[in-house]
Amino acid sequence: MCVADSEAEARIDQALIARVLLSDDRRAFEQLLRRHQGMVRAQLGRLLHGDHAAADDLAQEVFLLAWRKLGQFRGNARFSTWLYRIAYSCFLQAYRKKSWPSADAEDGELERLQAAPHAVDLQMDIERAMQRLSPAEQTVLLHCVQLGLSHEETAYVLVMPLGTVKTHATRGKAKLKTWLAPWNEAAGEERTS
Repeated sequence: MCVADSEAEARIDQALIARVLLSDDRRAFEQLLRRHQGMVRAQLGRLLHGDHAAADDLAQEVFLLAWRKLGQFRGNARFSTWLYRIAYSCFLQAYRKKSWPSADAEDGELERLQAAPHAVDLQMDIERAMQRLSPAEQTVLLHCVQLGLSHEETAYVLVMPLGTVKTHATRGKAKLKTWLAPWNEAAGEERTS
């Protein structure tokens, strides 16, 4: 998304937030929810390692909390970044309580069987490599790479110093590059054949 689009999206969010706060406009909040529910569910789904049912449950908690705390939103960050922070906090609370059910193994097996064997092998290696990272590196890379947040936004969401975010991102990427090097080599061989 280009800067102009990002600024336009932020202005739309600000207008909707103002409508909610000034006139308790529930339709405006529904629009905010529709605009951002996909990215919140995606973040939670990744944090929960693909447990989409648990992600949906937590997403409901996130939006209930956002509704209650909307008056505390100061506009220092984008609204989506503020929501990511709430979602991450909800995830941490659920993780500490272990309040979500484990993912259904049969669903995962079906998806694997339907995918191409090469893609499944690569995906499994990526998942294994991600699991080898420290929890902090995993979380930072989830937000920076998979969710596309800047280092500054990730620092805000994770309540972590910017330098620490950059360090975890750099170290995590370097480790993944090393561990997944055979895939790069294999891809290079396929291109030259």
